[in-house]
Amino acid sequence: MNSSLLIDISQLRIGMYVQLDVGWLHHPFPVSRFRIVSASQIATLRELGLSEVRYYPHKSDPALDAVVAKVPDVDDPELAADPVVPAVIADSIAAQNRAHLQRQNELLAACNQRFEDATRQYQAVERAVGAQRDLARHHSEALVADCLKELLQNGDVVIRLLSEGVGESSALHPVNVMVVSLLLGKALGMKTPEMHQLGMAGLLHDLGKLNAPADAGLTPAARERYEAHVGHSVAFAQQMGLSDAVLTAIAQHHEMADGSGFPLHLVGEDMGRAGQILALVNHYDRMCNPVGSVEVLTPHEALSAIFAQLKSRFDPVVLGAFIRMMGVYPPGSVVQLVNDRYAIVVSVNSSRPLRPKVIVHDTRVPKDEAPVLDLEEMPELGIRRSLKPAQLPRDALDYLSPRKRICYFFERAVDPGPDKAQA
Repeated sequence: MNSSLLIDISQLRIGMYVQLDVGWLHHPFPVSRFRIVSASQIATLRELGLSEVRYYPHKSDPALDAVVAKVPDVDDPELAADPVVPAVIADSIAAQNRAHLQRQNELLAACNQRFEDATRQYQAVERAVGAQRDLARHHSEALVADCLKELLQNGDVVIRLLSEGVGESSALHPVNVMVVSLLLGKALGMKTPEMHQLGMAGLLHDLGKLNAPADAGLTPAARERYEAHVGHSVAFAQQMGLSDAVLTAIAQHHEMADGSGFPLHLVGEDMGRAGQILALVNHYDRMCNPVGSVEVLTPHEALSAIFAQLKSRFDPVVLGAFIRMMGVYPPGSVVQLVNDRYAIVVSVNSSRPLRPKVIVHDTRVPKDEAPVLDLEEMPELGIRRSLKPAQLPRDALDYLSPRKRICYFFERAVDPGPDKAQA
């Protein structure tokens, strides 16, 4: 099924899936294998000076089968005189592209909506925790249970970068920590009851900040008030009647395996697995989304710094699973591809993290129509290096719109499509 044919450059048609057997510097396209969708692409291909291109019939528009079988050359007078055939193919390809873009946008919108709903539910927890603790617990349990059910039902999942500005700002950190902690708990093989406890601890770990400053500040007194939020969070969770496992995980979310954390300066063997997970995920999120004047790191920079400089602070098993899950270039990373194009990583399949999905800067495609490219399907296209947003040219920066706030949710790794999803 993967057979290909070498065809003359004059035979190119809209709807053909082709491969250019030349180096990246010798053509202007973002990838070397793609489906031809416009007459302008054919014109560009003919200007490259190639005599032949590689054609994949099984990946091309089915309407081409009869055309290619009937007419081996695009200059055939009979075909050239028939304006219907190329028009039908062009319409078919345009419809497929519109459907793909619509489905792409629907999947992102669904992730955005689920995350936004979760942030609103968390705000309801905060409003209720002072005087209506049973209600606060109900909201928390329901939120975690729904998220966990969806995660476990989906099998292999994709970790998805969300749109800028999604969710309620005061709830972004706790919901993000809950989501990523559950993903990591699943990657580590935790049982469902343990994952529920982990999700509860991730969601509620910073409730104590309702009674504490937002950041550690510079003075010893401010630092002491800030560190007290751990104890306040544990107290709130205790008043809600939560289990000892949840209380312990909350109590350990700022502890470090090397003893440098707080409030008890525990070491790795003194921490539970849920506490080890929360400590890592909480730290990663704060590196990507810091409070105050702390330097913002891209997801790739944050993960690299943790591995290269802070490895001793985290359990090695948990850290190894986190890196395998997020990939070398986690969603939100700004990268340069091996063909020198700029891109942003938008999702990572947790079972195949080295080949993420990206959006590539391409001035020929409007920003709001930019397709998501799956590097898993493009072995010739890889990532050369990570970049800071400030290193991007202005047009690429505007096009890719790197997120100022990194938030994640998950979706099924294999999209069932709208018809199957409703079945």
